[in-house]
Amino acid sequence: MIKLNNLILIIIFIHFTLLTTGQQKFGSYKLPYPSIYYQEVDQKHDKVLQTNLEKIVNKNTLWSKLISRKKMAVGLVDLRDMENIRYAAINGKNMVYAASLPKIAVLLSAIESVDEGCLEYSPKLKKDLRLMIAKSNNAATTRVIESLGFDKIAETMTQARYQLYDEDEGGGLWVGKKYAKSGRKKPDPLKGLSHAASVEQVARFYTMLAYGKLVSENWSREMLKYLKDPEINHKFVKSLKRLAPDVNIYRKSGSWKQFHADSALVFGEEGRRYIIIALIEDSNGSEICSKFIYQAEIALGIGKKTITPLLEEVNGPVFRPYRG
Repeated sequence: MIKLNNLILIIIFIHFTLLTTGQQKFGSYKLPYPSIYYQEVDQKHDKVLQTNLEKIVNKNTLWSKLISRKKMAVGLVDLRDMENIRYAAINGKNMVYAASLPKIAVLLSAIESVDEGCLEYSPKLKKDLRLMIAKSNNAATTRVIESLGFDKIAETMTQARYQLYDEDEGGGLWVGKKYAKSGRKKPDPLKGLSHAASVEQVARFYTMLAYGKLVSENWSREMLKYLKDPEINHKFVKSLKRLAPDVNIYRKSGSWKQFHADSALVFGEEGRRYIIIALIEDSNGSEICSKFIYQAEIALGIGKKTITPLLEEVNGPVFRPYRG
């Protein structure tokens, strides 16, 4: 019995050692990260990254104005050290209309339902999920929503293991209307929005995904497949393909009238392991997203330029952002 117990301990030790030490170089890094290293973003606010993020926003007059009016919210999660992530956001808890970006809530709810045995993981569903995420197809999304119901989506977003919509934290991810011209609505309880998101909860979604915490490690890996290789080349994707053509992008965006949203889990070489989110209400929102990612990489310290973390060195009036 003693020998058997020792053998089991040795096997566990070897497995744990391979799991942790096998990720020292990019070539060995894989998603999802081991779930034992998962960290909540609101507990990992980083002062330097926060200052850098505020500084790049303050340098742009339009961005600064939009931020001050709560018409723009941005966030970053640095994933380079999987045991110690860094998070920064401006207007991070401000929930806004986010067009098609909240389709990630439908994706999670569908996979949750499949795991529970309430929904068949059929070729038709798989095709609709890919169309919904990669091409942001509204008809496919509506079919998935009809198979789930609004109550199931709300239940998934609010359940304790995710809390991706939390009234005490400003709301978050919500889908309460089909992506169609008409139909029944189930608006969110706080602001009455039909398709809503906040930077912080989107950051949490991608962080949980990166650590295999959405449904399970295997299902998180399956969801990554739907988000990978987006087929709409604009905003973050357009800029990333110029910056790093070989980088892996797991992404969902959204646009409707003056509302523009983008979110991505970026995973590649040269330090490109981060989450980026932008929620913008402005006619120039798509262009702002494209330009923001260049500045965001500078804030992360992986761009061609570096910036000082001292906000006081910015010329002109010091920007005091909303963080509520």
